[in-house]
Amino acid sequence: VQLQASGGGLVQAGASLKLSCRTSGRPAMYHALGWFRQPPGKEREFVAAISWRYRTSEYADSVKDRFAISIDNAKNTMWLQMNSLSPEDTAVYFCAADRKPGALKRSDYDYWGQGTQVTVSS
Repeated sequence: VQLQASGGGLVQAGASLKLSCRTSGRPAMYHALGWFRQPPGKEREFVAAISWRYRTSEYADSVKDRFAISIDNAKNTMWLQMNSLSPEDTAVYFCAADRKPGALKRSDYDYWGQGTQVTVSS
């Protein structure tokens, strides 16, 4: 299983970015696909996750109403639309996939991609 994240960059506060994560195989084959981030000097944290099978999604409180996660199953791609970015969103963003049933909002995903850096200047 391979996951490839891209789309990070340097933006100003208030701007938007759209991250993409290309998966090996259809997203529908996974129980969950998710985005996590690791701010400088901090632990990795959950951002958002989605289940293609059950048409559900979950978000961290800090990004709810600003970020949107989606899947294009035909393109083997997961997206994270990030709006109203703030310096607190600066982090390395990782995409992950999980085959295990259970909650979307957890950290023990099976597969991880490399990160993409998002830097938000004030």
